[in-house]
Amino acid sequence: MDHHTPEISALTRRLVECVGPVFLSFWQVEPGISHDALALQEEDESEDELTSSFIDPDDVNFLRSLDPKEWKEQDHYAVLGLKKLRHKATEDDIKKAYRLKVLRHHPDKRKAQGEEIRPDDDYFTCITKAWEILGNPRNRRSYDSVDKEFDDSIPTVNDHTRTNFYEVFGEAFDLNSQWSEKMPVPKLGDESTPRENVERFYSFWYNFESWREYSYLDEEEKEQGQGREERKWIEKQNKAARVKRKKEEMARIRSLVDTAYSLDPRILKFKQEDKDRKLAVKQAKKDAARARQEEEDRKAQAAEEEMRKQKEEAEAEQKAKQDAIKAEREAQKRALKKERATLRKLAKENNYYSTDPSEVVHHMGSLEKICECLRLEELEELVTMLARDGRTAFLQAMEETERRIECERQQLMESATRACGGGSGAMGRSKKGSTPWTHDQLQLLIKAVNVFPAGTNQRWEVVANFINQHTNGEYEPRTPKEVLAKAKDLQSCDYSRNILKVAVNQKAYDNFEKDQKNSVEVSATTSQRFDSPADQQGVRVAPWTAMEQQLLEQALKTYPASTPERWDRIAECLPTRSKKDCMRRYKELVEMVKAKKAAQAAVGSGSQKAK
Repeated sequence: MDHHTPEISALTRRLVECVGPVFLSFWQVEPGISHDALALQEEDESEDELTSSFIDPDDVNFLRSLDPKEWKEQDHYAVLGLKKLRHKATEDDIKKAYRLKVLRHHPDKRKAQGEEIRPDDDYFTCITKAWEILGNPRNRRSYDSVDKEFDDSIPTVNDHTRTNFYEVFGEAFDLNSQWSEKMPVPKLGDESTPRENVERFYSFWYNFESWREYSYLDEEEKEQGQGREERKWIEKQNKAARVKRKKEEMARIRSLVDTAYSLDPRILKFKQEDKDRKLAVKQAKKDAARARQEEEDRKAQAAEEEMRKQKEEAEAEQKAKQDAIKAEREAQKRALKKERATLRKLAKENNYYSTDPSEVVHHMGSLEKICECLRLEELEELVTMLARDGRTAFLQAMEETERRIECERQQLMESATRACGGGSGAMGRSKKGSTPWTHDQLQLLIKAVNVFPAGTNQRWEVVANFINQHTNGEYEPRTPKEVLAKAKDLQSCDYSRNILKVAVNQKAYDNFEKDQKNSVEVSATTSQRFDSPADQQGVRVAPWTAMEQQLLEQALKTYPASTPERWDRIAECLPTRSKKDCMRRYKELVEMVKAKKAAQAAVGSGSQKAK
């Protein structure tokens, strides 16, 4: 079994520092060794090692100029030879600097060298105070917070700071970053720094947390108070002063950040980019809205165009239907007109199928009734029958026409009685059970309403008196209320128009025949559609009677100017007058009204001049 022999390293010389209670007891009992000798021994062993390039050279004159009583106003870093490093000096640097100052300026060493030492006014006390402040982290932070060598100023706004923004403010932020509680502190960067880093930088500084505190500047020491209340008062005063200085410091930092933010070209560029982006988004929204509106307008216009086309097509189709219906009506009207002309011609050629001259006028009136009552097919059939049977067929047609007219008249009377009268009598009774209105009274009411139009003074009293004066036989006088109620009933059921038409159709030609019994021979001229039987015979028509005038006025009211074929309809209401007569009479009435108004106007102007 092989045995391995361990190797022994070579001897080396090392410097060690003796510490502890054993060395202390040795130092106290060992004779012949003085404190000065130990200091010299330490100097020989440690001064070269402690000397470093970052420690300032000794300035004895500066140290001797220090006043131990004014230690709070002294520059502790300069006392220890760390004026260049200041807050950047580490604890080890401070410790080495202090030990070097002790080795060089300890009173015992200087006393051994023959220097006079004044214990109550020696500058070594200032070195000791500098160590007490800088050697304790809490005291050192308090002193660093109010370091007079620190520049609290911030860059101002001018052309230089704008032009050299990154250099000027970069140095300012680096200098103030030593107060930050949070580490690491972001850098200001340059123009190529990403936006994210720039925003992070300003967010950090706008939320900056400073450890800087001002207890070093307390005017009175708390421990100097005589009693508890005095110490408490001193602490309160010191705390208030610290809070005030802290607020001023945070305001200074905020001012620095605000100034930098307002001058930072990157922020200006970012703001412009944001503004351009917002404007682009806004413009895009406007364009989209305009596009939507244009699309909606286009669709609406297309829909409107489609509706217009459909409407035009519907109107064209409706017009075509109406034209077709109109053409059909015109064709029927022409056929009916032709067939009536054929019937009139055939009757005229056969002397209206009369055996003596007294029947001619009566047969002519009956012929017109036949033409008005019969339809086209019936007229064609009648023409065929007349060509075959002659007088017999004509007389049968007359009887059938009279029977049909009478039947229609009875139906109209019954319907008018049911609609207007509402009673059991021939004309019905009023709502209060008064005496029923007779046919003559209804005729008088219709006449009076036309004679005394709306606007007449006490119109319904006048109408009632008119009816009472012209009623024959025994009767119950009509009151204005009864007259007004009956007029409203007649207006609602249109009885006046129906009964007048029936009466006219019934009595017109009888009256005409009665007036023209001794007429001259019949003219051989061809009859026209709108000529009366008297015109066909060439007989001069008598002046307009009061009944004819009332019928004309009623017809004019019934068929206003907008009625198609108005004068044809009006002529139908006056069997004894032609269309031309009605038009001529209307013109005469218009001229009479104009002349009357002109005369009234002349009279009125003359009376005004007389006044």
